[in-house]
Amino acid sequence: MALRNIRTMGDPVLSKKCREVTELTPRITELIEDMFETMYEADGVGLAAPQVGILKRIVVIDAGEPVCLINPEIIESDGSQTGDEGCLSVPGKVGIVTRPNYVKVKAKNEKFEDIEIEAEELFARAVCHELDHLDGVLYVEKVEGELCDVEEISEEKE
Repeated sequence: MALRNIRTMGDPVLSKKCREVTELTPRITELIEDMFETMYEADGVGLAAPQVGILKRIVVIDAGEPVCLINPEIIESDGSQTGDEGCLSVPGKVGIVTRPNYVKVKAKNEKFEDIEIEAEELFARAVCHELDHLDGVLYVEKVEGELCDVEEISEEKE
């Protein structure tokens, strides 16, 4: 396993649509392992393949337990939640975004098996955020109001 460089806002790869994964290869397995390692090292909740420069429909998320989603697709959503959101590709910034409070997703897992998962609250927010990356969308395009520095938010909560 290896740490990968996280691409930041302004990098053209972050605005491109990703391609579906058609088979599980050793390179894809290595990418998934590297993505988990990179996400944990950066203290993230989720990471999408384009954030490490790979235009494949793969995300990893850990909002309580690690999940890998290959070719994910939201098939159901409900409710809404509005709150602070940040991104490893937009370091030091946070903004208010409204997302569904519940989503159901069909995908393949890291063994390339068909799965369906249900996510609520932070997990649902992370799923929606990471899936946006696969379509070349950064959360800053959905921010209500302005982006703030993370330090400003921390000071307000003290």
